[in-house]
Amino acid sequence: MPVIKQSELPWRSIAHELIGDDHGGVALCIIFVDAEPGRGPSLHKHPYDEVLIIQEGRASATVGDEEVEVEAGDVVLIPANTPHAFTNSGDGNLRQIDIHASPRFSTEWLEANET
Repeated sequence: MPVIKQSELPWRSIAHELIGDDHGGVALCIIFVDAEPGRGPSLHKHPYDEVLIIQEGRASATVGDEEVEVEAGDVVLIPANTPHAFTNSGDGNLRQIDIHASPRFSTEWLEANET
C-alpha cells in the first residue's frame, strides 16, 4: 500500500497537491490548502465536481451566484462547471482539503489566478 507524505507533495502557492495520475492512476486529485489571511484562488471552474472540506479557519466562498462564509467543519459541494472562489477571511491560516473528481487537474480561470 503506497503511503505519501503530504509534505513531500508539490507545493503550489497555497497548497500541497496530489495528482492522481501521478500515483498509479488514482481517479481523483487532492489539494491540501494552508492559506494565510487574504489568500485564496480567484474565480474559476472545473469540468468535474469538487468538494471542499474546511478543517481550520474561515473563508468567504463564492459558488455560482451565492456568497457564503464557511468555517471549520463545513463541507462545500461544487458541481461541475460551476464558477467558484474562496479567500481566507479569518485571522489565522485556512486549512482545508479540496477533492477534485478527476485524475488530473483541469481549471479554467475566469479572473486572475490568485489573491
